[in-house]
Amino acid sequence: MRQSDCIAMILAGGQGSRLGALTKTLAKPAVHYGGKYRIIDFALSNCANSGINTVGVLTQYQPLELNTYIGSGQPWDMDRLNGGAFILPPYVKGKSGEWYKGTANAIYQNKQFIDRFDPKRILILSGDHIYKMDYRDMLRQHEQTKAALTIAVIEVPLEDASRYGILSADENKRIYDFAEKPEHPRSTLASMGIYIFDRDVMMNYLSADESDPNSSNDFGHDIIPAMLADGLPVYAYTFSGYWKDVGTIKSLWDANMDIINGSDLDLNDDNWRIYSRHIDLPPQVVSPTAEIRSSAVTEGCSVAGTVENSVLFSGVTVEAGAVVRNSIVMPMSIIRRGACVDHSIISHDADIGEDVVIGCDSPNYPLPPDPLCTDGLSLVGDNVRIRGNVRIGRGTTVVRSIEVYREGEDTLL
Repeated sequence: MRQSDCIAMILAGGQGSRLGALTKTLAKPAVHYGGKYRIIDFALSNCANSGINTVGVLTQYQPLELNTYIGSGQPWDMDRLNGGAFILPPYVKGKSGEWYKGTANAIYQNKQFIDRFDPKRILILSGDHIYKMDYRDMLRQHEQTKAALTIAVIEVPLEDASRYGILSADENKRIYDFAEKPEHPRSTLASMGIYIFDRDVMMNYLSADESDPNSSNDFGHDIIPAMLADGLPVYAYTFSGYWKDVGTIKSLWDANMDIINGSDLDLNDDNWRIYSRHIDLPPQVVSPTAEIRSSAVTEGCSVAGTVENSVLFSGVTVEAGAVVRNSIVMPMSIIRRGACVDHSIISHDADIGEDVVIGCDSPNYPLPPDPLCTDGLSLVGDNVRIRGNVRIGRGTTVVRSIEVYREGEDTLL
């Protein structure tokens, strides 16, 4: 096969444990976002819009729905003979498989895939970030600086810097210091987890890293520091647009609220479309009794109640007398008559019964606080059914159906 200038490898195997019940049955990149998208749509669409049509998607945790969703890559124009979208599970050798041990090991295990396309450069992406980027600009800088590695970077608040790989660069953007999630950050320039490597250099370092029994097999912890220690040219590519790492329940909620409240992320930009796989849906059905304010209501929804400052995904029903405020309601869920949902995320196929209250202050259904539900958010898992005189307090997660609740008596299904 002829040599390609660049192929992309999307790391999409993470469990996303900080998203709690939302990733109980699916990988984090497959989590719903923005009314009609999955998180991975952004990396795939950025590749498509940047002219990169050979993409390997590395899956591991709960891969079935993600694999099904990506399919042949048709929605992103990647169902083609020369190139395309490829699902890459952990490598199987002999009678056993070997889990990806880290980000670097995940790429190393797919050496044969990379060799098949014989690219000059490798673009490494994370499948769980929301942003729009033209990778061609980053590739041009990589070529102009003759870098062995280019890292996309963004300024972050100092109080958040310890969550990221933090680097320092000179006036020419050459990186001279890098620390992965430092306890005491020396700068606020954060790695976005987007890398462009010269292919041969990358494979040499991955091979050496694989033979090191003390390595954590991670780009941030191992590969980047090793390249800097050896004096290789590693450069920063500065990004200034909208970028959100949706690794927590709060950050996912914030990212959805950004759609309503205004941000630099334009999802209606015909010049840089975000593509997704979705079935044709009928228009929204909005009853005369409905009140909708400052909300995103996707096709296929039926609204007869009140929706305020919220995002409703396809197939959601809000019955008359129901209220949804400051919340995200994922596909095919129903909020029944008289129910009230506030500051909550309702996962897909949930059924919130009549007069149920989610996100109230008191009195509370006796559920323990969930440390993942910060800032008073509540979370209802997928396929959960809630019935009876139930009031779910803030900062809690419901992962099992609640059939009946009376004072001193409850039945959980």
